[in-house]
Amino acid sequence: MNTIPLTFNEHQINRTILGGKTLSDNSMDISVVLLNKTGSQFKLQIFEELLKCNFASVVSVEPDVGNYNIEEISRRYPAVKFIIPHENVSDGELINIAMAEVQSKYVLVLKDNLYIPLGILLPHLADKLMKNEYVCTAPRLVDMKKNSLPIQKTPSSQKMHFVLDSKTHVQDDISTVYPFDYIGLYNREKFIDLGGFDYSMKSPYWQLLDFGVRAWLWGEKIKISTAFQLSYNVEEVPFEDTTPNLDSLRFYLKNELPVYKMDHVVIKKSSFSRFFRYSGCGYFEAKRQFKDAQNWVEMNQYKYKMDLQTLIENWN
Repeated sequence: MNTIPLTFNEHQINRTILGGKTLSDNSMDISVVLLNKTGSQFKLQIFEELLKCNFASVVSVEPDVGNYNIEEISRRYPAVKFIIPHENVSDGELINIAMAEVQSKYVLVLKDNLYIPLGILLPHLADKLMKNEYVCTAPRLVDMKKNSLPIQKTPSSQKMHFVLDSKTHVQDDISTVYPFDYIGLYNREKFIDLGGFDYSMKSPYWQLLDFGVRAWLWGEKIKISTAFQLSYNVEEVPFEDTTPNLDSLRFYLKNELPVYKMDHVVIKKSSFSRFFRYSGCGYFEAKRQFKDAQNWVEMNQYKYKMDLQTLIENWN
């Protein structure tokens, strides 16, 4: 298991970057990052619509280019920056990489399984969302039939363990632990200050949960805007696999074990026995993971504004 990353985007992967011609100086202070996962037949149409929306830049992450000529598409759309990773990495790490390639204050993360119309984020709505300065504003998401999805995540505890409740009915500006399916408008500077997504986590659910809880514990907010609504254009919406694994252990170490004292957090040495029983790992592996988490928490101890128990008790 990789050690916990200490800095933003510290894991560099082999990749090719094409295009990225500068757009208008009069554009919104928002870039778009499009994660292409489905090989959508509407890819070119999506580029056409995004380029008309006055974004500062458009970045297309292309994990699989076997079915089309990316160089030809790049010449056709020189304003789009194409990132082609040569390794199999998580969505969170792809977003980290794309964040480092743009300069705008905000970044809108989308996926190609969404319906992306012209005017997906109009200037007056963009201004409203940016004024809040949340680390992330998530849209209200619906399926193809316009049914609401369980996008609001609220924290609670059950038998001394952290659990999440999911809700489909949401109100404007309501809090959520993390943005569903990574989709949302991110404050780039705050995202980087948080360290982005933990690349060592491969499970989308635990990676998102780790980022969201860390954001809240470090004093940031993630909200849902009902004025900002997007729909999927595929029948099957993303399924969240919450199965416990090595990623869930890392989440537990980074977010559940730290205890807030005075103006910082600590992982108490005495909590190792509890982690050892919980982990199911051998003694030496559990000790290695525990020490790694202690070092990471010590480095970031003053960034925490609360511990997880306080977050649950004061959730609104």
